[in-house]
Amino acid sequence: MDLWTAFILGLAGSLHCAGMCGPLALALPTPDHRLTPLLAGRLAYNAGRVVTYCLLGLLFGLLGKVFAVAGLQQTLSIALGVALLLGLFLSPKLVRWFPITRTVNALKHRMAGLLRQRSFTALTVLGLLNGLLPCGLVYVACAGAAATGDLLKGAEYMAVFGIGTVPMMLAISLSGSLVPIRIRLKLTKAVPVAVGLLAALLILRGMSLGIPYVSPNLSGDKPASCCHE
Repeated sequence: MDLWTAFILGLAGSLHCAGMCGPLALALPTPDHRLTPLLAGRLAYNAGRVVTYCLLGLLFGLLGKVFAVAGLQQTLSIALGVALLLGLFLSPKLVRWFPITRTVNALKHRMAGLLRQRSFTALTVLGLLNGLLPCGLVYVACAGAAATGDLLKGAEYMAVFGIGTVPMMLAISLSGSLVPIRIRLKLTKAVPVAVGLLAALLILRGMSLGIPYVSPNLSGDKPASCCHE
């Protein structure tokens, strides 16, 4: 997958992040009320999120590599696209699944303790844990990382995705309310559209139609030539 899709997904999807993780960003502890330490603390929090995304990218990149070695990269790409489309309709039910709610509650309990600490270490760990919270947008990016079929490329894809979310999250944590809730609610309706577009790209990529950037040839077969020696 091209890295621009990761950045656009992160940048556009950060409106979704603003609604879901905005309250946490506003509640972050402040090591020092001066501007420089305040900004450094918020950057530490966001750096923690990006590091977790990179680790997820390694994991899903490895998964993609296993499928690629087995000659199933096209199948994986199509399956991921279909899974994203199904996720648009099933995600509310998955959120209420007991194992997920139990994990989320454990993470929130740990994060609540860190919110009472005023240190850069606590902010970084908060970011690391925040990256593990269930988030449909992150799962979409993980699908893109798996489609790269490589560990390092998967980590790179997730890093660019995470960087794309930083401007909005950083602005909210510093300004308090950069975008009014009414506008955020309207703009987050565009998130399913972005998910649908990425799902379509994954399916087209798996079809290996030989279209540059959109559906490259993944089979490794060279186009037939009309000239014979």
